[in-house]
Amino acid sequence: MSDIDSLEKTLASQQWVGGQTPTKEDADAFKAISGTNLSCETHPCTFAWFALVFKFTDEVKGTWPAAGAGAKGKEGGKGKKGKGKKEEKKADDDEMDLFGSDDDDGEAAKKAAQAVKDATKKKAKKPVIAMSLVMLEVKPVDDTTDLDKLATRLFSTITQEGLFWKTEYKKEPVAFGIFKLIVGFSLEDEKVSVDDVVEKIEELDDAVQSVEIAVFNKI
Repeated sequence: MSDIDSLEKTLASQQWVGGQTPTKEDADAFKAISGTNLSCETHPCTFAWFALVFKFTDEVKGTWPAAGAGAKGKEGGKGKKGKGKKEEKKADDDEMDLFGSDDDDGEAAKKAAQAVKDATKKKAKKPVIAMSLVMLEVKPVDDTTDLDKLATRLFSTITQEGLFWKTEYKKEPVAFGIFKLIVGFSLEDEKVSVDDVVEKIEELDDAVQSVEIAVFNKI
């Protein structure tokens, strides 16, 4: 599954592409959308899933099983044969729907092929926008700092074109009852500087002690 809109729809109802556990479908989908323009505002579920899968090494992702592998192994030869016929019939039906009735002289097929060709050319001409995924560790001045309010403050005050905040955030313990705020965002490399974002956060010195970059990767 490489279409971002389809991924968003799937991940809105489940944590992983293949179901409730990571599978080869997750690894394949992650590889397919790497380098695309992924926004946490338009595709929040996909953005959160991408950030999670990113934490796994390629070696670990390579061990993930195919989705439904167990169920397929239990099918008998007869059942498998029947499924093949059903899929073959469906493919025939789809072809008929796409190119018209059996009496069609082929004109509809030519138009469909030309439409695909034109769409491919148009997509090839579209410039690729370089994007990065960043995760920050924001340490408050003391244990009285409200991290929920601080997160809201960051999202609402530090804004600019090409900067897309991830709406979800985490609070992790540091020491002595103090927690740090983990926030993430994606950015367009040509429009946004990570150093500028960090500097703007550190300027909130009434609530922020320091900021560290935890993750900085191209997507």
